[in-house]
Amino acid sequence: MVIREIVSEFNIIEQAKKYGIPWWQHPQFLFLVLGSIIAFSSILSYVLGRRYIEDPQVVALLIIIFTGISLVVSFLITRSFERLAQAARIKSEFVSIVSHQLRSPLSNLVWGLEFLMSGRAGEVKEAQLEYFQILKENSSRMQELVNDLLVVSRIDEGSLPWEQQEFSFEELLNTVLVEYEPYMKASNIQFQVQGQKDLPRVLGDASQLRHVISNLLENAVRYSGKEHASGVLIQKKENRIQIRYQKKGKNLFFEITDNGVGIPKEDQRYIFQKFFRSSNILRHETQGSGLGLYIAKSIIERGKGSIGFHSQEHAGSTFWFTMPCRTRTQ
Repeated sequence: MVIREIVSEFNIIEQAKKYGIPWWQHPQFLFLVLGSIIAFSSILSYVLGRRYIEDPQVVALLIIIFTGISLVVSFLITRSFERLAQAARIKSEFVSIVSHQLRSPLSNLVWGLEFLMSGRAGEVKEAQLEYFQILKENSSRMQELVNDLLVVSRIDEGSLPWEQQEFSFEELLNTVLVEYEPYMKASNIQFQVQGQKDLPRVLGDASQLRHVISNLLENAVRYSGKEHASGVLIQKKENRIQIRYQKKGKNLFFEITDNGVGIPKEDQRYIFQKFFRSSNILRHETQGSGLGLYIAKSIIERGKGSIGFHSQEHAGSTFWFTMPCRTRTQ
């Protein structure tokens, strides 16, 4: 039984799956690497010691002390990494459990509000309807946050659903644009779409890629048409969003450009990290979880694509991604 537990502890691949981390980052793998380095260093020290120290007992004693200290240090380091991995796993499990538990009550709350607002439970006065609308909007925001947390927990666990298929990118994009058209009109935003005709079908998960496009478009709309002047956001005369897509090599290339607030240079290296929001946005925009771009990057990389951006503060941003296309021989 003890031998089986020891073997299980050194089953690096299985242990890595349990913690939800790559096998080369697992503490036991790091311990083996450090152990190999210590063994090599001990042998090298012995060879050098035999050459420069005449008494072999002194050489052996020094090697034993050096090896013992090194092993203790490496053990303490790997145990620290293991505790960090356990803490990360517990945090991910907590987020997943809480998100699952919140999802049903929130859905029931939204359905209940819609029922009350419909008037089927009795006459609804205008003042009551206004408060119901506020509750509904905030409940919808909470639902979006819970859904994003669920997606993040699945990404961290490596269990994000993925259905590889061929699909028309133009049709997918048009579906998203139709959904956001009222939002863009209400925000007085002009948008232009330039796409290559006869585009090959894209390979990936259409529903997940739709999530990426929706996130990039929502960010462009939310932060478009504003510029920062002396700490105050002012409205630009012309609000615009440009969308372009074409085939480049074996991939679809998509980009979306806005003329919004842009991203400060010092924040750009962190933009795809979980829960990160740039400093200029935090000063003026309280909504947002900082999860959208992390999710988008994870989905694109899951589909063997790439994602990036270039941005200038006060001048706007361009986000782009690539996804594999179907070739003629396929």
